[in-house]
Amino acid sequence: MSPIPRRSLLKAAAVAGAAAQFSWALGATNAQAAPETVAADADPVTLDWLEDGGLGAAPGSTVGVPWPRGTYQQNQMFALTDADGKAVPVQSWPIAYWPDGSLKWTAHAVSPDAGKLTLTAGEPVAPERKVTVDKSGGTIDISTGVITAKIGKNGSTLVKSVTRGTTEIARNGRLVLIRQPEIEDEDQGAEKSERFESAISGVEVEQEGPVRAVVRIDGKHRKGERSWLPFSVRLYFYAGADSFRMVHTITFDGKQEPGKSSGDFVRGLGVRFTVPMRDAAYDRHIRIGGDGTGLLREAVKGITGLRRDPGAAVQAAQFAGEELADPATWDQRVTTRLQYIPEWGDYTLSQLSADGFTLRKRTRKGYGWIGAGGGRRASGFGYVGGPSGGFSFGLRDFWEKFPAQLDIRDAHTDEAEVTLWLWSPEARPMDLRFYHDGMGQDTYAEQLEGLNITYEDYEPGFGTPYGIARTSELLFWANESTPTPEKLAEQVDAVRVLPQLAAPPRQLIKAKVFGPGLYSEPDRSTPAKARIEDHLDFLFTYYKDQVEMRRWYGFWDYGDIMHSYDPVRHQWRYDIGGYAWDNSELSPDLWLWFAYLRSGRADIFRFAEAMTRHTGEVDVYHLGQWAGLGTRHGVQHYADSAKQQRIANTTYRRHYYFLTADERVGDLMHANVDSDETFLVLDPIRKIRTEPYTPDRHALSIGFGTDWSGLVSAWLTEWERKGPKWEKAKARVLSTMETIAAQPNGFVQGSGLYDLDTGRFAVATEPVVGVSHLSAVFGLNELCAELIDLVDMPAFKSAYLDYCRYFNATKAEQAARYGTNFGTLLLFQGHSRLDAYAAVQTGEAALATRAWTKFYSSDGYTESSPWKTEKLSGPVTLVPGSEANWVYTNDTALYGLAAIENLALLGDRMPS
Repeated sequence: MSPIPRRSLLKAAAVAGAAAQFSWALGATNAQAAPETVAADADPVTLDWLEDGGLGAAPGSTVGVPWPRGTYQQNQMFALTDADGKAVPVQSWPIAYWPDGSLKWTAHAVSPDAGKLTLTAGEPVAPERKVTVDKSGGTIDISTGVITAKIGKNGSTLVKSVTRGTTEIARNGRLVLIRQPEIEDEDQGAEKSERFESAISGVEVEQEGPVRAVVRIDGKHRKGERSWLPFSVRLYFYAGADSFRMVHTITFDGKQEPGKSSGDFVRGLGVRFTVPMRDAAYDRHIRIGGDGTGLLREAVKGITGLRRDPGAAVQAAQFAGEELADPATWDQRVTTRLQYIPEWGDYTLSQLSADGFTLRKRTRKGYGWIGAGGGRRASGFGYVGGPSGGFSFGLRDFWEKFPAQLDIRDAHTDEAEVTLWLWSPEARPMDLRFYHDGMGQDTYAEQLEGLNITYEDYEPGFGTPYGIARTSELLFWANESTPTPEKLAEQVDAVRVLPQLAAPPRQLIKAKVFGPGLYSEPDRSTPAKARIEDHLDFLFTYYKDQVEMRRWYGFWDYGDIMHSYDPVRHQWRYDIGGYAWDNSELSPDLWLWFAYLRSGRADIFRFAEAMTRHTGEVDVYHLGQWAGLGTRHGVQHYADSAKQQRIANTTYRRHYYFLTADERVGDLMHANVDSDETFLVLDPIRKIRTEPYTPDRHALSIGFGTDWSGLVSAWLTEWERKGPKWEKAKARVLSTMETIAAQPNGFVQGSGLYDLDTGRFAVATEPVVGVSHLSAVFGLNELCAELIDLVDMPAFKSAYLDYCRYFNATKAEQAARYGTNFGTLLLFQGHSRLDAYAAVQTGEAALATRAWTKFYSSDGYTESSPWKTEKLSGPVTLVPGSEANWVYTNDTALYGLAAIENLALLGDRMPS
């Protein structure tokens, strides 16, 4: 199938008229929530790890667990037991409520040494070593019972010190930034740089134990009078852990202009700690991760490989990281010449691409570097220390989010310094300038012509990175001595794949979260079902393989996928306007999360996790005039001038948040609560309007599809979470549902005039048909299924089911119902899931039949699609691999969601 053409947006109906009077006001008690259901049996829930190996060396894990409506009330306590029935400490808290006030989602934090677990109602056992938080002094002191961290409240130092027992393991943890004010193409000019450090503006303790403590630190990077590049850092501590986790977010607020070489170019971005060095040079150990769990294992002063042998036991002990015997006991030919053995104080591992790292070392600053090896993909792990204590550190997704780097400096002195570079200073500066000069597209007419050739919606000044963000995750260990190779391998594994507890699919399905009945566990009981399951597996595997073959990696890119394929070049259209990065177009995020919800597969979770981290940060603005809006698919993630709600859609973040209780994703969802205000700033259909329109606070043109689905997902989530603005959010959910339902044509009306102050749409006086093929493909069906289950509002349910009933109907049926047909539509296969949902809700057999007919025999993928890849190699393609040149991401997302939902809803009514 050819790629789907440009969205066919219809102009909003600017229909004046007073809103009709309704039988209940916002928040009135007779129309809040659907009647409470009978409480389900409160069965124990088995929690298991996504990957084998359990928690390993990670500090702890937090999991979200859903509950059927009415099962537990908000004051319910929970207990955990292991496979042997032994009580396991757990910290629990609510993260979402049903409208009746009962618990919908709870979060549960567990400490080290936790295996497979069973969660039940009951009183939790307290950890032997609790997390404690002391905020009374000049620092915030957090103890896990094993290590203590002192968190700065102001100044430049985030972590003043990390101690284990009475031994200080690390100190002066701060953020570092290198700014390059001028970027030079080719080989001209002299590079200059400025160094900035973190400057704290606020610190908040978000949790204080007994199992888990969380501290949030906000600020900017500062040098002299200038502060820029805001950061938000969270530190996570778990009871009994010798480690802690950092979640580090930066938001770009610099200036980079296309065609100009001066600006705010990030040359290096990192996290730095000072590590006290107390041991003799021959007892100071360096460990740097290579491929897999591979390690460089050296000492600052090596005594292996010398011309004179200190003794086999001494050499073996040094390589093992053990404290050496007194040199007086060694072969004296070595002992008397120790001062002539070089001390290697500096090490650097640079990962400047996804395909290679280099490692080098030197004795100290001012002296030459020598190569110490290299490889393909480094783990992002390092260690420096000795028998008296040492510091392990790691950066997650190290090679996937290149250019990254690890530095150890001055390990031969009393204070070593380690830096985890999220952006390597050895790479080219972070160049975020827009990629072309506009090519004369100065007017809307010219921009529409450009759209018709490259599919890029260009507008001068809109391709700006100002306000985009990126989140990174880091781990740190305070070791009492140099860890054994086996322990180091565990730490490496934790950095590479952060262990995650998970509730099983059957619990998610039983709880009826994320759309009741819309997903079910994979079922291969019939040939027809098995074929669809095979197709779903094929599509996921293909995209996973394409990430690797096409190298969809990099600091700003990792987690996204491409939109469309170019069969002639045997290449995704990475350089062609709106065909390049996908930016959540038609909901691939949702497809992946539904695929995980039904299967519990770790590989799907990790793929969806990376996409959520990317699309929620990079594809969305968090500062500036477009804060709260996302950017349509394009060559750069922020290039397109279509800044819209549909990309910032909270729908795509909800799954990860509720499954993990991740606070950063929670921030992103909460930030969208007031994003209806963005319609005052930017009219999403400004280029195709034929009548004058000025955004009016009391009459904003907002579509009921891509616009409203983005808004209502944020409101619903805030309401469920009982966030700071939950009452306003709840009112917005109910008032917009009510006033959409009250339109002459309901959802088919297409859009309405929205009042920011009342949260209501004006009810049009005349019916209008305004249906777009895009309206329901950005999570509308899934949201409406949730809303209809949550809120007892028959008029809304009827309006939505009418939309479902008639989108895939014949033109004659549409005209008979609405007076005119819906015009030229697309995406019938994707909309078959609306038929399936309506069939179950109404009991209409004809809709069930049509759902499968449209799924199998309309557009998108069919049973006659190839369902295989073809091998590629040189000289046809850059690297060997495979292609399925008939696969397009729009079709994939729609097929995936339709297949999953149709099987769940109508799997028992498939055609023979």
